[in-house]
Amino acid sequence: MDNVDERIVVPSLRDEDVDEVSLRPRYLDEFIGQDRVRETLSVCIEAARNRGEPLDHVLLYGPPGLGKTTLAHIIAREMGQNIRVTSGPAIERPGDLAAILTNLSPGDVLFIDEVHRLSRSVEEILYPGMEDFALDIVIGKGPGARSLRLNLPRFTLVGATTRAGLLTSPLRDRFGVISRLEFYSTQDLEAVVRRGAAIIQVEIDPEGAREIAKRSRGTPRVANRLLKRVRDYVQVRAGGVITAEKAVEALDFLGIDSLGLDATDRHLLAVLVERFGGGPVGLDSLAAATSEESVTLEDVCEPYLLQIGLLARTPRGRVATPLAYRHLGYPVPAGTGQETLW
Repeated sequence: MDNVDERIVVPSLRDEDVDEVSLRPRYLDEFIGQDRVRETLSVCIEAARNRGEPLDHVLLYGPPGLGKTTLAHIIAREMGQNIRVTSGPAIERPGDLAAILTNLSPGDVLFIDEVHRLSRSVEEILYPGMEDFALDIVIGKGPGARSLRLNLPRFTLVGATTRAGLLTSPLRDRFGVISRLEFYSTQDLEAVVRRGAAIIQVEIDPEGAREIAKRSRGTPRVANRLLKRVRDYVQVRAGGVITAEKAVEALDFLGIDSLGLDATDRHLLAVLVERFGGGPVGLDSLAAATSEESVTLEDVCEPYLLQIGLLARTPRGRVATPLAYRHLGYPVPAGTGQETLW
């Protein structure tokens, strides 16, 4: 199986996406899709500005690549405040978090990505910071130890996570605004592609934008990445204009099929069908057969395959659906009952 880091359709941020910052919207009215999340944030931001107070703490959760980091920067910009960016794994000790909190200015936005990966000791320090805007520090050890409370400026914590179920209840309950980001529709992704094409100054027709959107796995980051690779292809081999025909030609060249699957996805499904008769099969067995880590299959490959109905999870393991058989060109086996499902 291909290395995950080499996949064009991986929704996580990669080194080549540094220039993606220029494609990111800067204000809420520029942000495409996620209508309910945008409306909720718009109301909360306007209310906080009218009161002259910092925005309540915000938790954004959902699959990677849907705009959590972008929304955190938009919140800071809409509130007219600075943003401090860090991540859960980067805050290893309580002292690291204390240093960050004490250096915030009034109204600042603190963005913690992958907030579910904060250690328990760091979380304990964060609770009074979020609730009382205070920091409890223990000075000394043993019988002579004493607690010192430092007041913090009022700030807004924006937490982002791809696995909301791993958040502890005390941490989750301290967020005032909790919003889930959903996968994008093809129509919204078309708008994302057209906007990106205008920014990177490549000519694209509506059918070309639609073709890229259809193969973007419901994820804006993937759509922008595919747009850049299709741009490269048409500039070298097709006169620089992205039409539907040239978009299909470029995406086929990149190994992205009509459903947005790449070679890695197709290999996973083919192994499931050819070696395990379509399943059910356990995750560890499937990982061994594909020479891939089970966590990679579960977190990177499976979510989209489950979303579009090519894979199913059962109590006994993973099962290839009839849609997967048909997409790969295999006949749906008779006598298993699968030919009547889905």
